[in-house]
Amino acid sequence: MTSEIIFVVEESPEGGFEAKALGHSIFTQGDTLEEIRQAVKDAVLCHFEAERMPKIIRLHLVKDELLAV
Repeated sequence: MTSEIIFVVEESPEGGFEAKALGHSIFTQGDTLEEIRQAVKDAVLCHFEAERMPKIIRLHLVKDELLAV
């Protein structure tokens, strides 16, 4: 059983957000952070059987910023 699954969440070039699971073939997207949270939960529920369901879903939010020098 996996006790935790980690998703990297980044802003999509097309707008909204993309989430990719580390170590699993799970990818989802949403327009807002609230939508991405729900989409990640739904994707995890669809991907795992009940006895292998992770107890914790961790979202790692990544934001790139460019600074002028």
